[in-house]
Amino acid sequence: MEPRHGAATATFHQRWPAQVLLWVSTLSCSFSSPASLPPSLVPRVRSSYTLGRTFLGLDKCNACIGTSICKKFFKEEIRFDNSLASHLGLPSQDLVSYAANYTDDSKTWRPVEISRLVSKYRSDISDRRICASASTPKTCSIDRILRKTGRFQKWLQAKRLTPDLVQGLPSPFLRCPSQRLLDRVVRRYAEVADAGSIFMDHFTDRDKLRLLYTLAVNAHPIILQIFPGAEGWPMPKYLGSCGRFLISTRTRPLQEFYDAPPEQAADLAYQLLGVLESLRSNDLNYFFYFTHVDAGIQAAARTGENEDIFSCLVSGYQGQMSSCDTIPEKQSQVLACQQLLPQLLRGKFPSPVQEEIDSALSLCSKDSSTDLEVLEATSRLKDILRPLRTCDPRFAYRYPDCKYNDRF
Repeated sequence: MEPRHGAATATFHQRWPAQVLLWVSTLSCSFSSPASLPPSLVPRVRSSYTLGRTFLGLDKCNACIGTSICKKFFKEEIRFDNSLASHLGLPSQDLVSYAANYTDDSKTWRPVEISRLVSKYRSDISDRRICASASTPKTCSIDRILRKTGRFQKWLQAKRLTPDLVQGLPSPFLRCPSQRLLDRVVRRYAEVADAGSIFMDHFTDRDKLRLLYTLAVNAHPIILQIFPGAEGWPMPKYLGSCGRFLISTRTRPLQEFYDAPPEQAADLAYQLLGVLESLRSNDLNYFFYFTHVDAGIQAAARTGENEDIFSCLVSGYQGQMSSCDTIPEKQSQVLACQQLLPQLLRGKFPSPVQEEIDSALSLCSKDSSTDLEVLEATSRLKDILRPLRTCDPRFAYRYPDCKYNDRF
């Protein structure tokens, strides 16, 4: 299940003490921007639609993500933007993600994103594939079929989530899993109350199937849970799931800022370079890297080894991923210098600053450059961008701290 599209698509890999690949769709300006959407004190117009079990995918549970946030849907404390609703009252099922608003007090509303694991079209294909695997009619119980599989029977007997239980699942997140990572999944799995244990004794059969299904289709919700923004990771906040939808804080695609003024472009580029460095070198010794970047938002395609039904729930790109041992330190920086940073920084600054930026981008974008050359070029680029940023209230995430920071 290798993602080849996203906003941007990132794959991660832990090299100490073991190795792992992860995936998340994060860099749609989940880092801070002066254009971030603030809480609204004015409630949205009350929606007229009634969300049904079928639309949310609750009729397919426990082949779903979870149900932790369903009450908010039915109490209309999560509302789709009115512009998305059709004349029948429900948003189109053709979209992978939806803009929405979320409240805890019915007065203050915050922008959120409601996302599918995969498109409705791919989800339907997956459901038909499950039924076909058991030679059952279209009215088959997907939940019952998945429960009878050999893989899930092993999960039922397991007290701990171990690498052999996820072997062959197609997500890059699980390509080279360490026990340390899988223990983190169990400890941080938000759809189950935290028991403070690495063992799954407190997981019900339903919990295990939902976790397995999520990992097999798209590990994005799991990554948001185990690497939360509250701990400094550059991820949107996971708010919960209902059926086959997950809810997270809303972000904006990086491509929306390509025409930003110079000081904002410099600020975003500087943040992006800082994010890449923190994902390469961090206190928890995880190495996160991009396999593909896309500044817009698209559905993720994926591939995997067809070992069982869980290995091929979602079809897609059939390319080969690199070995965990062969990913260079420069991987993310090269992709960002090739496909993201030029779009933000090209032709924005006067000479000779623009020439210095272009020179650094040229070096860090070359596949033939060594790791050291690329990392030195991106470090030099950060030094160039640092004084080009402004310190004013529009950049609330670092104002007024920047007024008293000599390094700014």
